[in-house]
Amino acid sequence: MKKPAKDEVPFSYDVKVGHISANPVTVHLEADADERLGLARLWNVVSVEALTAELQIGKWKKDGVRIRGRVRARLTQSCVVTLDPVQSEIDEPVDQIFVPEGSKLARIVTDERGEMVLDPDGPDMPEMFIGDTIDAGAVVTEFAAMAIDPYPRKPGIAFSGHIEDSAEKDVRPNPFAVLKDWKKGE
Repeated sequence: MKKPAKDEVPFSYDVKVGHISANPVTVHLEADADERLGLARLWNVVSVEALTAELQIGKWKKDGVRIRGRVRARLTQSCVVTLDPVQSEIDEPVDQIFVPEGSKLARIVTDERGEMVLDPDGPDMPEMFIGDTIDAGAVVTEFAAMAIDPYPRKPGIAFSGHIEDSAEKDVRPNPFAVLKDWKKGE
């Protein structure tokens, strides 16, 4: 996993891989006011009122790391119809496995024809990390971002009068319609 620049990830919590034991350790993370402001800019939302995570961080197989837990957030977005503020709650599970760069555990599974085998219901491929640290804050940021509603609406508000409402409104006039009554030689 390429380590992003500090200004790209406003919420960061580095975990030293060498300090992780076989018994998972519980870690509580909470974004402070500056971090929440940076997350609001990153996620393009009005504000982030809270972001917390309860994580269990432990070894996975021989040299991997597994981060499991929950991320919770409370944020304000703009309604896509009225632009009024809309409160949103996020409560998402986190389950991510990391392996060192070049690990055999991160190989892509292929069939006998050499085609990649993907199971949409199966586990995700492990993420790779470089060096000796993993940013658990970036993991929390990513899982929270994936749970944000891309089209928030105030309760009871609906779109009206747009093209998808009626196929009849989508019909364009034929520019050659004026020629239908035109006769040759007149």
